[in-house]
Amino acid sequence: MSDPLLKLEGVHTHIGAYHILHGVDLAVPRGQLTMLLGRNGAGKTTTLRTIMGLWPASKGRIMFGGKDITALSTPQIAGLNIAYVPENMGIFADLTVKENMLLAARQARHAAQMDTARLQWIFKLFPAVEKFWNHPAGKLSGGQKQMLAVSRAIVEPRELLIVDEPSKGLAPAIINNMIDAFQQLKASGVTILLVEQNINFAKRLGDTVAVMDNGVVVHAGSMKDLAENEELQKSLLGLAL
Repeated sequence: MSDPLLKLEGVHTHIGAYHILHGVDLAVPRGQLTMLLGRNGAGKTTTLRTIMGLWPASKGRIMFGGKDITALSTPQIAGLNIAYVPENMGIFADLTVKENMLLAARQARHAAQMDTARLQWIFKLFPAVEKFWNHPAGKLSGGQKQMLAVSRAIVEPRELLIVDEPSKGLAPAIINNMIDAFQQLKASGVTILLVEQNINFAKRLGDTVAVMDNGVVVHAGSMKDLAENEELQKSLLGLAL
């Protein structure tokens, strides 16, 4: 396993009276795509939100690029070239696709200042973003909104991309498009952490995998090894890939 870009060490998270994460240890290798799997309620989304500082860790340490980011605010964490696409996508429905993209392009004050070459690259990944450039984002289909959410996260170069369930509710053709896009992103050098329920999606994309249950990581290793071990799949996830 290569040097981890992101590392969680014994991370606990409380939300009000509820103790959700119970000492999460997680390593996300630099330049690879890491899948975070587990049953519903295992703590996957809480882990992502804790990394981003949306819910503070009550104990433990979060390291990014060798720097302790545990106590940083969400804007400070985002300023380290970390992008987060939540499960609800966070699209501004009343704004156009262009306006949504411009909001995410922190170096640009108007559309003409956005990196043209990077936009063209994004348009090749997600043609719908270009097609509906001047349309209200709220009018897009679910798949198109997901494409916009990922496009917005990568409108500027990111070192780490964190995405919560990118294939949820998408048609198979859109899922294939999304897989191709993540493969190209990984090839460009972006480190990616994905929470996913679509096992075929995970199997086709993942380099490494961590499986969560009851607020802890219960298995970590190669995605290929997990995909080829049916007994391990059933014991960890209650199903076969």
